[in-house]
Amino acid sequence: MADSFEDESARGMAQLDLECKVRDRPGRQGGRRGGGGGKGGGGGGGQERDVQVSRTLSRLLRHQAENAGITLDGEGFAPLDRVLAWGPLRSLKVALADVQAIVANNDKQRFSLKPNPETNPSGSTTTTNAGDYLIRANQGHSIKIESSSLLEPITLAAANIPPRVLHGTYFVFWPAIVESGGLRPMGRNHVHCSAGEPGEGGVVSGMRGDAELVVEIDVEASLREGGVAWWRSDNGVVLTEGGEHGVLSMRFFKRVTGRKVDVGVLWEDGEKKADLPEGIKGKIPQGKGPRGGGGGRGGRGGGRQRGS
Repeated sequence: MADSFEDESARGMAQLDLECKVRDRPGRQGGRRGGGGGKGGGGGGGQERDVQVSRTLSRLLRHQAENAGITLDGEGFAPLDRVLAWGPLRSLKVALADVQAIVANNDKQRFSLKPNPETNPSGSTTTTNAGDYLIRANQGHSIKIESSSLLEPITLAAANIPPRVLHGTYFVFWPAIVESGGLRPMGRNHVHCSAGEPGEGGVVSGMRGDAELVVEIDVEASLREGGVAWWRSDNGVVLTEGGEHGVLSMRFFKRVTGRKVDVGVLWEDGEKKADLPEGIKGKIPQGKGPRGGGGGRGGRGGGRQRGS
């Protein structure tokens, strides 16, 4: 059993790498290297270039820092000058001003930027030297980072459990979730959840807006009965490594329903209520699998289960 989970983790890592390569292919977001040359020198226009830079930053800070020879500190921060010297970001001619704008304006608040105490002991936020700053991704890592140093623990003693914790997923992945008995990080360190529906009550991250199924999770029961650890990131994403074998068991699923399409109640109070209705077609969403890959129709997940 343990070997199968190790194999699945390896497949999840390979899938993450493939997704990053597909997403960040030149021209995919409309930004073309060597074109137009606005501020910061990158090709493509405004928002499209910001998306490309944001995804490239995520790829490095979440997944590839070690391979790039960049050491993250105990809280997941890296020196910004080292980050901007990384090949894919250097080729985009990313400048400090680009990063500051993305950190301030990213709709999901994926990054944190702060003064580097070694090079900027005064804590100045007006210096224009990239080496005076540290940057990190707020969550989503496959790089192993100690959760307690990066994230706020959610505990019974702290009484800080969000009223609603939701995981968004897709029809195509539901059979694999049922088969494996719950939710898994799939190559990342954590399963990602939101503290409510996106756009409601200040929720900005934790679930993709195009999610087809909503899994409401009984966090309190998982803490009391399952010994499952929960965390909250700086941008409000609710995270867990899962329980035994890294699986967040379906016995902690309060309710599973369709988000925009009525599929009835699939799961309630830890018990199965129904299968997906006949005729529901599963399709791997953009950014969740290789383009043109098989196993994406008719609700067959190809063994993968991915949410936010």
